[in-house]
Amino acid sequence: MAAAVGSLPSPSSSPTTAPSIPANATLGRHLARRLAEVGARDVFTVPGDFNLTLLDELEAEQPSGGGVRLVGCCNELNAAYAADGYARAGRGVGACAVTFTVGGLSAINAVAGAFSENLPLVCVVGGPNSNDYGSNRVLHHTIGLPDSTQELRCFQNVTCYQAVVNNLEDAHEQIDTAISTALKESKPVYISISCNLPSIPHPTFSRHPVPFFLSPRLSNQMSLEAAVEAAAAFLNKSVKPVLVGGPKMRVAKACKSFVEMADASGYPIAVMPSAKGLVPEHHSRFIGTYWGAVSTPFCAEIVESADAYLFAGPIFNDYSSVGYSLLIKKEKAIIVQPDRVVIGNGPAFGCILMKDFFHALASRLKKNTTAYENYSRIFVPQGEPVSSDPGEPLRVNVLFKHVQKMLSGNSAVIAETGDSWFNCQKLKLPEGCGYEFQMQYGSIGWSVGASLGYAQAAKDKRVISFIGDGSFQVTAQEVSTMIRWAQNNIIFLINNGGYTIEVEIHDGPYNIIKNWNYTGVVEAFHNGEGKCYTAKVRTEEELKKAIEASLGPNKDCLCFIEVIVHKDDTSKELLEWGSRVSAANSRPPNPQ
Repeated sequence: MAAAVGSLPSPSSSPTTAPSIPANATLGRHLARRLAEVGARDVFTVPGDFNLTLLDELEAEQPSGGGVRLVGCCNELNAAYAADGYARAGRGVGACAVTFTVGGLSAINAVAGAFSENLPLVCVVGGPNSNDYGSNRVLHHTIGLPDSTQELRCFQNVTCYQAVVNNLEDAHEQIDTAISTALKESKPVYISISCNLPSIPHPTFSRHPVPFFLSPRLSNQMSLEAAVEAAAAFLNKSVKPVLVGGPKMRVAKACKSFVEMADASGYPIAVMPSAKGLVPEHHSRFIGTYWGAVSTPFCAEIVESADAYLFAGPIFNDYSSVGYSLLIKKEKAIIVQPDRVVIGNGPAFGCILMKDFFHALASRLKKNTTAYENYSRIFVPQGEPVSSDPGEPLRVNVLFKHVQKMLSGNSAVIAETGDSWFNCQKLKLPEGCGYEFQMQYGSIGWSVGASLGYAQAAKDKRVISFIGDGSFQVTAQEVSTMIRWAQNNIIFLINNGGYTIEVEIHDGPYNIIKNWNYTGVVEAFHNGEGKCYTAKVRTEEELKKAIEASLGPNKDCLCFIEVIVHKDDTSKELLEWGSRVSAANSRPPNPQ
């Protein structure tokens, strides 16, 4: 007898069986697959009770299966610095995973640095149990108030998107939106995941999710054509125009089109200090770093005497302008930002991608080599520092003479905040040699974690880092992680007894630090596990032996060379820059 319409099925009927959910279709594994998909195949981690289950799930999704590798770090600040370095090495994005509040607020300084440097970074935090949201309970790892949003509010100012994942139904969309926003905006994002959710299977987390597809950003064609026409007219009527590359060329992915425009125009190329490494220094018309009074020789004279200059993605702050002392006139400048062009005092054109603008402008510029010919006439090759006498204390300029000879296309230079900024700017980078430093944020200690992250991403390069003793004391312990992961970085520790860059801005007894036995510290980190070579050098002869050992028998080791120099042995550029920045810092208040 047939069942009546709308009645319940009889007991003998076979109900439809819901499809089973694969055990690996979890939130944590989905996050691992998404991070790997966008290039973050290493996640820098520090465990804490709120993120342990999440780390289990990330660990379970191995790189060989399209997942990630967890790189355990000594603290959260260094983990986020490592994610910063990883993002710089061309992988597209860096990632770290820490615990709630005590971990997140430790990492936030490095996240802020990545924000200032326009780096896509995913900061994942293991958050409270989903049942605790809105419960008015006081949780550990907080400041003792029944408020689970304190960490979120702190991150809102240093990330471009924040996702608080406390239910499985929305988690897929929240994670995908956060990661895609980091890529589109080239800024850090914050993802908090409740500690009880990462291992629960859910139908939205399929083993093979729909691949990421980011809609390409396009230029407004009418605006682009108008901007190109105006810029071509501006530059073609000038007598001796120049091009100056800036740091935002990286985020705009416009480095190749910038060189294309330079090739077509015949203009000389300079770079701002924070753009070093973004333009090939072997280019036939490369004239050096434009940094006002501390530019490389003969560069400032050509840039500041030009009757037109195009700045590509510049950042003009008190450091890059040497205390606001650049001799640049706005009416002579074309300022090209990642999506905007301003010509002189106006007009301005929006919705234009920098790379499209350069590509279109290249075909509209008349060849003009006048400025480069002027540079060729005044240029005098730099001499090498005088060699040291036997047993003479090592000088910094002698150190960098030998460093120059070490560089190749398989190297990457990491320069810490301090006098290394100025000494490394003078290095001539071979084709393919990487170069990174953190000029906008300038957080001392950044380079240790960043070296770890960069080396973990760029396996084809040998990282050579230059770190002052004061900076090293902030983040030293991450050298142990480099040894643990068998990295062969070369670290030059410049031991001059204090915060030398601060001395040149404003001296005081607080700039003197306790001296460490730095090679002894690194040997303690080594502790007989892994490969490590250390040397303490005081003379040129000792330096040459240490470099030979690092490039020869110890080429597969973490090499740590402590270079002991006089406390007043600084570059002339730091002396000039420090006095100008000091003057800018000490300006009296405006009359009220």
